[in-house]
Amino acid sequence: MTTSESAGTAAEHPADAVAPVARATHIETYGIDHIPEHERYGRPRDMFFVWAGANVNYLSIVLGGSLVLLGLDIWQSLAVILLGNLFWVFNGILAVSGPVSGTPCSVLTRATYGIRGNRVGVIVTNWAVCVAYAAINLGMGSLSGFALLDHLGVTVTTAVQAAVVAVLAGGTLLVSIYGHGLIVRLSPLFTAALAICLTVLAGFVFGHADPGRGPEGALHGTDLAATLLLGFTIMVSVPLSWGSGADYARYLPADASPRAVAGWTTLGGFVPCVALSAVGVLAGTAVDMTDPQTSLKSIVPGWFYPLFLLAIVIGSVANNILTTYSSALALQATGVRIGQWAAALLDGLAATAITAYALFITDFLDALNNILELTVALLGPGLAISAVDVIMRRNHYPGPGLHNETPTSAYWYHRGINSAGLIAQALGTTAALLSLNSMYTSPIAAALNGADLSALVGPLIGGLTYAALFRTLYPHQLAQARREQAAKTPTSA
Repeated sequence: MTTSESAGTAAEHPADAVAPVARATHIETYGIDHIPEHERYGRPRDMFFVWAGANVNYLSIVLGGSLVLLGLDIWQSLAVILLGNLFWVFNGILAVSGPVSGTPCSVLTRATYGIRGNRVGVIVTNWAVCVAYAAINLGMGSLSGFALLDHLGVTVTTAVQAAVVAVLAGGTLLVSIYGHGLIVRLSPLFTAALAICLTVLAGFVFGHADPGRGPEGALHGTDLAATLLLGFTIMVSVPLSWGSGADYARYLPADASPRAVAGWTTLGGFVPCVALSAVGVLAGTAVDMTDPQTSLKSIVPGWFYPLFLLAIVIGSVANNILTTYSSALALQATGVRIGQWAAALLDGLAATAITAYALFITDFLDALNNILELTVALLGPGLAISAVDVIMRRNHYPGPGLHNETPTSAYWYHRGINSAGLIAQALGTTAALLSLNSMYTSPIAAALNGADLSALVGPLIGGLTYAALFRTLYPHQLAQARREQAAKTPTSA
């Protein structure tokens, strides 16, 4: 659609002036479809609240406290937190392709994997991880819901636990099914409510923290290096779990400032994760963070403890809304021909089933750790590949072209497969798995005295391999994308 066509369509639909309000009360009709210009709304700064609302949560406090348990002191922990959360820049880079393409990340990766190859790539690097994270979030919220009811004097039987899981899953699904408009409207409310509650918690933590307290048996040499890298991998797992910046930016006007979109998206994740992880580190100097949900009870007044538990529940739901919404888009991108609401419902039911298994059959914390580790190995290379593609193409992604699934598509490559993307993903993931030292000790980690380099090696190998292979295998596609981008970019007088 041309600019003039977009303007004409918008003029024919005066109701679009109130579209942002109407969207919040109507189920979203678009799935992975290209969003036409007359349906766009919002401002880049809205992205801050979308991402902050999902990341002002308890998980960052838990992860910050885990650094202390590893044996790092406060300054080492804070350095790891800052460096690890710089990976939010990846999500900011991916978000800039949303306004220009009007399509979600799971469709944009057709550029990196090919029309057919993307169906496999999305399952491995997007859909499966999203569903697993949805289960983790639901599990964390449910555990806090159990604790809240117990604190209020309710006998928490298996039936009550099942009811809590069902209520939280239902609330998450309701917002996810209504879609983008309601998510954008509720995000500032989630952000404000959770920020107030967790700021109060931070005040109590500061009052009891002992910043000068060091871990027992300070680490040195290779042991310290290995622990710092393990802590870095833990912190990186959160920004790497979000490869969906374009999913929410795709409704922004096509002329939205790329710098603003990238900046607000990055800050929306970076600021709350850094702040709350730091609170977790300080809490680790006051209480045993092995079981923070229980131990933090000793440093907060009785009236605040139920509010603290409620904040965990709400934060888990807020995070899960985005996760379920993105997983539904990813499911459609695999070729499943269903609507957004139906995809969200299916993915929500799948996550609920996994949660029930984790809570009632196996160990929940083991499941959490395994997901975090696999996130780094799978999503790290994928995010790096996508970010490299955005840079090489100079953010040129014609939305309608991405939806052309025939051999005439610019993203068909060879038999529908972009070999550069799939090979880079395979090599990056393999390199990350060979560098892990958490779920198991990999050969590389063993040779380096336990140092876990997966968070660095995976994205580095994936990104560099893709850049080299794409330039070699598809130079004409790259040149064409750059010519088209240069042609539409206005020149200065």
